[in-house]
Amino acid sequence: MASQPGHAPASEGLEGVVAGTSSICLVDGTHGQLLYRGYDAIELSERSTFEEVAYLLWHGDLPTKAALARLKTDLLAAGTLAPPILDILKRLPQTSQPMAVLRTAISALGHFDPDAADSTPAANVRKAVRLTAQVAAVMAGFHRLRSDAIPLAPQTTLGHAANFLYMLHGKPPAAETARALEVALILHADHEFNASTFAARVTAATLSDLHSAITSAVGTLKGPLHGGANEDVMRLLERMGSVERVEPVILEMLAAKKKVPGFGHRVYRTEDPRARILRPMSQRLGERVGDPRWYQLTRRVEEVVTAQRPIHANVDLYSASVYRSLGIPMDLYTATFAVSRIVGWTAHVLEQYADNRLIRPASDYIGPRGRAYVPIEARG
Repeated sequence: MASQPGHAPASEGLEGVVAGTSSICLVDGTHGQLLYRGYDAIELSERSTFEEVAYLLWHGDLPTKAALARLKTDLLAAGTLAPPILDILKRLPQTSQPMAVLRTAISALGHFDPDAADSTPAANVRKAVRLTAQVAAVMAGFHRLRSDAIPLAPQTTLGHAANFLYMLHGKPPAAETARALEVALILHADHEFNASTFAARVTAATLSDLHSAITSAVGTLKGPLHGGANEDVMRLLERMGSVERVEPVILEMLAAKKKVPGFGHRVYRTEDPRARILRPMSQRLGERVGDPRWYQLTRRVEEVVTAQRPIHANVDLYSASVYRSLGIPMDLYTATFAVSRIVGWTAHVLEQYADNRLIRPASDYIGPRGRAYVPIEARG
């Protein structure tokens, strides 16, 4: 079908369409590289902290010691949920999907934010910091409530990643465990104009408030075609159960033209660089907790799939077993993604506000034309 006069040909799913400019993140799909503000995200995951990366995404540069100390203080102060938010979490069904809980909570948090009526750049940065702490607190708090446990406030001696595990499990994590989650959070912090980030920018482009923009992002991540792939990976591993079952199950899936979760990517044409970090991490964590089978199963899945198809592992393949070894419940995997991606979402919203233009793409109309109105009496 020809495009409308003056319109470029339609691109399904906007694939290959440049929808805007950004200085936050570069995904180089040809060379398998991920940059945050010009820094290699892999190097950042090896050398920096999550708080440093959050500051970098929001402000464009790595923090000084003083700026980092202030950010840590602000995150800790925002990590204790207000009574009205806890009351909302208590009233939600314990069977609620965690991403639906997060969507509701972020919308509610907008009512209680002290800067709710202030849309200045400084106020929006403060909101971004609060939301980063609150997303972790909401998810950990909801899990404890549904487990008949009391939600916990963060400990002043722990960093953001360690506090999430503490608030989730009720005890401070080992240093190696906390560091593993921190690396995973850094690797998930941003990924250019993915679906949830673009949704946040579209909402922000209307000059709606930051909480509304992030609610849009969470609602988008909730969809199984965007979030949830690492949950699918873990379900597949559980279904296999043993390394011996991997090959027949994978071959059966491929023969039926079913997608194997954890492989392929819309942008990367090489191995996802994040998978290179998570693969050995999965092995180390599995050995540390005395349950290496999830890594072993995942590694065997990768061997079988790549022997049959010219595709590569993506970040979801090994994040599943990493989260399992960290004791994160399977239905919180996507929410844990949000615990990280909140810094990327908010950075993009801040950038959108700073140089805003309403996002209003054209569509390629393929419907009929020139139809004559038929009175209802003549329609039978």
